[in-house]
Amino acid sequence: MATDPWAAPTMDDLRRVLEAFQNQPAPETRESERLELQVHAEIRTSRGNVVNAITREISRGGIGLLHRGEIKQEEVTVRLTSDTREFVYRLRVEWCRPCDNGMFLSGGRFLGLVDEDN
Repeated sequence: MATDPWAAPTMDDLRRVLEAFQNQPAPETRESERLELQVHAEIRTSRGNVVNAITREISRGGIGLLHRGEIKQEEVTVRLTSDTREFVYRLRVEWCRPCDNGMFLSGGRFLGLVDEDN
C-alpha cells in the first residue's frame, strides 16, 4: 500500500532525519538557543492549504518543522497541539529544503500569537 504523500510525518520519520543530520558536523551559527520539541503541528498556507507536520525544535524567535510537501517562503499560521494545550502562531517561513523520503525541513520566525476569538 502506497504512503499518502501529504500524510503527517511520524516520530520515526523525525528520528531518522535527525540521526542523519547528527552524523554531519556543522558549525553552530544560530542566534537563539533551541529546545527539542516534538509535537504535532498543522501549517495553513496563505492559499488556505493545510500541511500536517511535526515540530523538531523551538526557540523564542522561531520553530523548525518536518513535513511532506514544499512550503513557500511566506507568512503562514501554525497550530501546535499537545495532549493538553493548543497554540496558533503567525509564522514567516524563512527556508524550506527537501530531505529523506519526500519530506521537507523548514524553519520560520514567529510573528505573533493568533487570537482566534477575533
